[in-house]
Amino acid sequence: MENTQMYADSLTAVPSPAPLPTDEPTPSAPTPTTAAPTVAAPASSRRRLLWHLGEMAVAMVAGMLLLGPLWELAGTALGVGDALARPEVAALVMATNMTVGMTVWMRYRAHRWHAVGEMAAAMYVPFLLLFVPFRAGLIDADALLLGGHLLMVPAMVLVAVRHRHEAPAPVRRHRVVVALAHRWPAGLALLLTVDMWVDPSVLSPWTMLVLPGGYLVIGMARRTLGGRGVLATQVAGLAVWVALTLVAVLAGGRTAAWLVAFGWLAHAGWDLAHHDGRVVPRTYVEFCVVLDVALAAVMVLAILTADA
Repeated sequence: MENTQMYADSLTAVPSPAPLPTDEPTPSAPTPTTAAPTVAAPASSRRRLLWHLGEMAVAMVAGMLLLGPLWELAGTALGVGDALARPEVAALVMATNMTVGMTVWMRYRAHRWHAVGEMAAAMYVPFLLLFVPFRAGLIDADALLLGGHLLMVPAMVLVAVRHRHEAPAPVRRHRVVVALAHRWPAGLALLLTVDMWVDPSVLSPWTMLVLPGGYLVIGMARRTLGGRGVLATQVAGLAVWVALTLVAVLAGGRTAAWLVAFGWLAHAGWDLAHHDGRVVPRTYVEFCVVLDVALAAVMVLAILTADA
């Protein structure tokens, strides 16, 4: 199946953001001089399976980040906050949030409804199974939540393996939906800051060490630090943010808060300078620049609110 699909509400071909995880590799027809690609197909299938599972994990996290605060607001407004805080209810609410995020993304990626239903069952069934020992007093609330998430992983893998060879369902995507899906790193970054806008606060100065550290770790993993001057640039960036962190720690108080906000905002410029993807993937750059700006804005808001 080609990676470019015609959509019912569009007169032009819109490329999908990545190969559909359920697509089968299209082998070239064997010729007297070309052998059929029998070795590459299993590796390609495994990559698609891992990509699919990674997408599911991101979609589930997005569902929890987006819907979690809404449940809290609704519980407070309706006076059912205590009921929602019960371990069994909290587990089902969490499963629902993950299922919503997963369903939206699976349908966007052209998975059929019966596959979506089985993946949804993989979200709920582990918690339902653990309700019995929980109600019997054999496990506590922490074990219920942790055990449910651990059992969820093999359940998701089984469903993904079961449907990995299915043909994609007919899709109908609007251009706006396709454009937003292509910007998923920015959307995920914004979701991570949703609850912080409700109760803004200033992060610890030590969090600034994560900013240059992420580039070094990812660069080493991708083996992209060997270019001319690349490693020296990254080490220089690390030295700058280490110095800024130490100054903020020593200064403390309001000065430290402004330095931390500035450090996160300045790192957005560092991200933009790496938009070519030489050191880290471009998707990471998009995610990081939006997250940096959003967190810096939250911290500025917290400082100004505290001053008022």
